[in-house]
Amino acid sequence: MNDSNASDGLAERRTIDRVPESERHGSPRDQFTLWFGANLQITAVLDGALAVVFGAEAMTAIVGLAVGNILGGIVMALHSAQGPRLGLPQMISSRAQFGVKGATLPLLLVILMYLGFAATGTVLAGEAMNLLLGSSNPAVGMVVFGVLTAVIALVGYKVIHVMGRIATVVSIIGFAYLAYQLFHQYDIHSAFGQKPATVATFLLAVSLSAGWQLTYAPYVADYSRYLPSSTPDGKAFFYTLFGSAIASQLAMTFGVLVAALGAKFLSNQVGFLGTLAGEGAVLVYVVIICGKLTINCLNAYGGFMAILTTFTSFSNQTRISRGARAVYIVGFVALSVLIAILASADFLSAFKNFVLMLLAVFVPWSAINLVDYYLISNEKVDIPALYDPNGRYGAYNWTALGCYVLGVVVQIPLLNQPLYEGPIAIMLNDADISWAVSLVVTSAVYYLLQRNAKVAPKEMILDARARS
Repeated sequence: MNDSNASDGLAERRTIDRVPESERHGSPRDQFTLWFGANLQITAVLDGALAVVFGAEAMTAIVGLAVGNILGGIVMALHSAQGPRLGLPQMISSRAQFGVKGATLPLLLVILMYLGFAATGTVLAGEAMNLLLGSSNPAVGMVVFGVLTAVIALVGYKVIHVMGRIATVVSIIGFAYLAYQLFHQYDIHSAFGQKPATVATFLLAVSLSAGWQLTYAPYVADYSRYLPSSTPDGKAFFYTLFGSAIASQLAMTFGVLVAALGAKFLSNQVGFLGTLAGEGAVLVYVVIICGKLTINCLNAYGGFMAILTTFTSFSNQTRISRGARAVYIVGFVALSVLIAILASADFLSAFKNFVLMLLAVFVPWSAINLVDYYLISNEKVDIPALYDPNGRYGAYNWTALGCYVLGVVVQIPLLNQPLYEGPIAIMLNDADISWAVSLVVTSAVYYLLQRNAKVAPKEMILDARARS
């Protein structure tokens, strides 16, 4: 082993290569705090508020969001459970389904997602940073936030988990205080029963939260891969699920109440929370920054991993130098900050809507990855072959790629997004069930076509010399 790439001390050195057993550490409980801290944040509040804005009655929205967080969270957490067993970043493992080079198709779209979320998140965090620093120049807060993001992402895995623990504690305190102020200043009972409950608005709320959870699927295993391989699948699964689903539901429920009470949140999200907090505004700005910093570090770290996975599929590299790693991360963060600073509000809104459209491409990828790993390969992977286009998995798996395209296409008539609404969604009174249909169709077709392919090894292969 090349020790220069080992993970020693605080700074992480490993990238897309497998984490050896000697470097495994941590507890499954760390997955809870990481995903709790990443989800109890201002953008999740906005997601909950949108359920009411799009027509749902408050209680209908809360129940629908809970269902979506659980359903989407289960899919997301199944990916997390792959991390300890494989010791690999999430998107590298998808080469077993799509082929070493074929996996670049979903990867390119994942990179766009990371960049979009990072840029739009930087705007909100930059606003809170400016209010905290007392600066009137919007760029100041964004740049400071970008520097913090880059530093944490550069140090890597260990500090990202520490950030998750800090954000968990800070966010619980901050949102408890905000909830107290909301209940103290508004008549909460008046938020309910303002309009009739309908199936369409219930399904819309389910889709909003399920989509929120599903966006984590392409990178969730990045943060569980250092756990010992002996970690029970159930522990990695449940700690991830509970951390992500509970925090998301808390934030989204707060958003539902805020929107149903007619509060001026959507037009000035950071400003409204600061005003609601009153004398505790500074605490709220810290809460916003901590929450966005946690998720933005995941975006930067995951974005770097996705870019690296794309490039190395053609160069056959398994490792890169620490200098190259730093260039990838700093470049990604700098680009996201630049977009946040230079883009107009209209462009950022359009960009965010485009990113929401990209949700349609993650569902079939997730279905193929999970069906193959759990039902066809039975959790057995030839890890050296993931880096060799001439190996067991080949350069392209056209069956998987065809099922992936099918999974995207079947969603088109069912989509209800800001940029496009399909005819079936209109017939269903704007209900968007595209993700559920795609999940079922893609899973079934891929399983039927691939179950007898016998590509997977009989046992897990960690070393090329161990191939049977």
